[in-house]
Amino acid sequence: MTVASPAAGTEDTGGRPVVPGGWLGWVTSTDHKRIGLLTIGTSLVIFLLMGVLALLMRSQLAQPDLHVVDPATFSQLFTIHGSGMIYMVLTPFAVGMGTYLVPLQIGAPGIAAPRLTLLGYWLYVLGAVLMLSGFATPQGAHAGGWFSYPPLADKVHSPGLGSDLWIAGVLLATTGVIIMGWTVLWTVLRRRARGMTMLRLPVFCWSMIASCLMVIGAFPALLAALALLAVGRADASVFTSNTWNIGYQHLFWFYGHPVVYVMFFPYLAAVAEVLAVFSGRRFFGYKGTALSLLVFAALSMSVWGHHMFATGQATNDYYSLTSIALLVPAGVEYFGMIGTILGGRIRLRTPMLFALAFIPQFLIGGLTGIMVGTPVIDYHVTDSYFVVAHLHYVLFAGSAFGLFAAVYYWTPKVTGAMLSERLGRLHFWLLVVGTNLTFLPMFALGYQGMPRRVATYASFDGFAWLNLLASIGAGFLAVGIGVFVVNVLWTLRKVALGRSGNAGDDPWQAHTLEWATSSPPPRFNFAADRSLPPITSFAPLLDLRERRASGAAVGAEQEGASGS
Repeated sequence: MTVASPAAGTEDTGGRPVVPGGWLGWVTSTDHKRIGLLTIGTSLVIFLLMGVLALLMRSQLAQPDLHVVDPATFSQLFTIHGSGMIYMVLTPFAVGMGTYLVPLQIGAPGIAAPRLTLLGYWLYVLGAVLMLSGFATPQGAHAGGWFSYPPLADKVHSPGLGSDLWIAGVLLATTGVIIMGWTVLWTVLRRRARGMTMLRLPVFCWSMIASCLMVIGAFPALLAALALLAVGRADASVFTSNTWNIGYQHLFWFYGHPVVYVMFFPYLAAVAEVLAVFSGRRFFGYKGTALSLLVFAALSMSVWGHHMFATGQATNDYYSLTSIALLVPAGVEYFGMIGTILGGRIRLRTPMLFALAFIPQFLIGGLTGIMVGTPVIDYHVTDSYFVVAHLHYVLFAGSAFGLFAAVYYWTPKVTGAMLSERLGRLHFWLLVVGTNLTFLPMFALGYQGMPRRVATYASFDGFAWLNLLASIGAGFLAVGIGVFVVNVLWTLRKVALGRSGNAGDDPWQAHTLEWATSSPPPRFNFAADRSLPPITSFAPLLDLRERRASGAAVGAEQEGASGS
């Protein structure tokens, strides 16, 4: 199959320009690649801002009775840090990857409903601006936590304008993500190239199907919860009833648990693709992994109540059972990753390093998730630093390592240039040390009884040395992220100056269709003079290389036979 595209990539079939030049071309483009890169770039900028907030918190907690920030400011920092990472960084980055990669991986010239996709991006940006603008208001940003339980988040206990801006910002950003998730799902279901059946989709596309189904099914519950919170701030009598308070929590966590997997599946799939390519093997257990993603997504809609054990308003046996049942699809995915690398010809490039570290680190987050999904353990560690450690092993030691594996792996496709391998390895080791030095002590802190969301602690509590270790680890993380920023900016500068060299269309010997086009791809993904390879499996480029190798071997045998 051949997908036609204008040679210059800037005109449609009628000769009319479709992409304005300069910054205006970027912010108004309906090219899915530009929208995806805008989403990814915006989320990375917010990621850096959230890192600054985290460093301020760790500075405050490095020793007992410090006064780096006051308690009110600390509450704003942990609220916006948590909100930013979940609503504005990991979720939009995942959807941005889908926006960029899915059309390329299925051989489509573009995304479904591109103008709607662009609208989703701008709603996300507006939401992020509104949320962060709370810091500029007289009473500061929202301080009610990323979950904003009433009555803590009502008008009486959170009277500032920052709380209203937080509600509006999260509502708009979530609406934008829902829109983008819908267009990605519609694209993968309806715009596949000839031969790209559902069971020939790459693993990453299956992860986006599962993620987008959760976005569409669960995220509207957050919109309903935010609307209820807004009504409660206008009418203080709403949250005087415990029924409404618990009802808010049910709505919120019906969103709040599936979103964890939206922040996990695309990064898991990126790791799966990297493991396969850098092991020189087809991904092991493909069908089982695709099915497990769908089962995981379905089960994710049934476990939200394990966040509410301490309220006494959740059915412990049911929610504990469904939480433990998640081990089954998770185990299938883990066996798939391990089976892929066993016996492979492993190349330890930077993407592979991050992918390999993802496996044990996320396992810690997953297994401790089963622990807090068990009522008898949850009663002891709820609202403690044990939960903070669990969440960060899921979303940083896990998802963020998958994110960096994806960045190092797909940057040559996006820019045509490779990120520095030397800086990438330094970034990796700083993050491994910093991640485990920061978050492992938090398990012990939580087990010993240190509550989360506190601005300080007494010297006789016995928390000082573990907090100092965690704060030192945060310094390693900051340096590691700084190395990553230098690496990206240095590479982009070389690209802009034309001194980056040519990474080639497929520098990794990859397996999926995005590597069958030029780097970076043209406007409509696949040039008119380039045909897609036959799609006979979920790894068409690997199939093509195997056929060529087989043909070359047969040719060599025939030549040898004729010579003898």
